[in-house]
Amino acid sequence: MSTATQTTQTTRPQTVLVTGAGTGMGALSSISLAQAGHRVFASMRDPEGRNAQKAQALIAQTKDAPGELSVVELDVLSEESATAAVERVVRQAGGLDVVVHNAAHLLVGVTEAFSPEEVLRAFDVNAVGALRVNRAVLPVMRRQESGLLLWIGSGTTRAIPPFLAPYTAAKAAFDAFAESTAWDVSAYGIETTILMPGVFTHGTAHFANAAFPADTERTAAYDKIAPFLASMGEDTERMMVDGVSADPQIVADEVVRVVDLPVGRRPRRTVADGSDYGAEIINGAAEELRLRLARRMGVTRLLDRL
Repeated sequence: MSTATQTTQTTRPQTVLVTGAGTGMGALSSISLAQAGHRVFASMRDPEGRNAQKAQALIAQTKDAPGELSVVELDVLSEESATAAVERVVRQAGGLDVVVHNAAHLLVGVTEAFSPEEVLRAFDVNAVGALRVNRAVLPVMRRQESGLLLWIGSGTTRAIPPFLAPYTAAKAAFDAFAESTAWDVSAYGIETTILMPGVFTHGTAHFANAAFPADTERTAAYDKIAPFLASMGEDTERMMVDGVSADPQIVADEVVRVVDLPVGRRPRRTVADGSDYGAEIINGAAEELRLRLARRMGVTRLLDRL
């Protein structure tokens, strides 16, 4: 793709697949994208069964939207499910412009109390799930020689808080997948943006649906830090700017902004945060290291695309 093509304004509605769209940021992003005029495929597990209410709520909230929203079944733990979902999108829409990798699951607790199996599942959902989706999506985008992978990462991979070890480790792996995949796909006109939300204690099901370690005896052995674990919610609230909890709608708004940007102008990283924890500072330093690595490896020709 030429530089002139890369900087062309996005003029048509985009076909967007959103993973983990049943609640929180995924649901808000799906609704906001449809309201911005895009064709959205909001995906979740079992939309005709246990998540039917969530699916119907998304459809109802976008009934009069300028764009269009459909609900599609996709379980990021199943490559067959991801393939079937992408095939349906391409069949109905004729292609796929954007994938929003949003599916995630929070885990809270003392690190030692999580079993290896619990940690492996955290990585499966929060990191490997995106790989499964990409294995279905990228053949389509490579044929098109266009597309955007929009990864909903986490500010916790920059400033690691206590009591979230399996989640932060898995999201760090997710972030590394995003960066590594960007090197692979940029030559095919496929862009990468990593959106890093801050902490949101309200407006999502993240904390409400969080998993806790099964080994309660190990948790109890950490009696010296039990008060801090118990007050985690209150302590997190103190991070908010001016004491006001951030509205996760700012993440959805940033998703729409990035999707609407001209091709070739989308940022590698962006932050949507109400706690002002300073991720931009670390991101700036990381970007300098990325550029230095490209020069040292002799792959600077890829930088025009990255």
